[in-house]
Amino acid sequence: MVLCGANSYEEKYYLNPDFSSLPDSIKDELKIMCVLYVNDVGGILTLVYDEDGELCFQVRSEEFDPMFDDIGSQLKIKQIQREKQDLLEALQLYYKVFFLGEEVG
Repeated sequence: MVLCGANSYEEKYYLNPDFSSLPDSIKDELKIMCVLYVNDVGGILTLVYDEDGELCFQVRSEEFDPMFDDIGSQLKIKQIQREKQDLLEALQLYYKVFFLGEEVG
């Protein structure tokens, strides 16, 4: 399931309407994080939940895109995962509880 994403080619940001109940501060933080990522390295970034509720970063770029920085992309994702660890873990917990029906504890 897609949480959100940003596209440098169309200069668009997307938040899945299923997550509209998230606090505005979280939605804003996600938007800033995704837009800054595609602004820095290009391409398309999508945050998706896998079947176990883990939040994954999916990155795509158009074929032969000279502006896309593949190495920078990997480094930027590692930086985001480090700096936004609490946010990302909270989003995983939110998904597991409210979408997968798991018990907390």
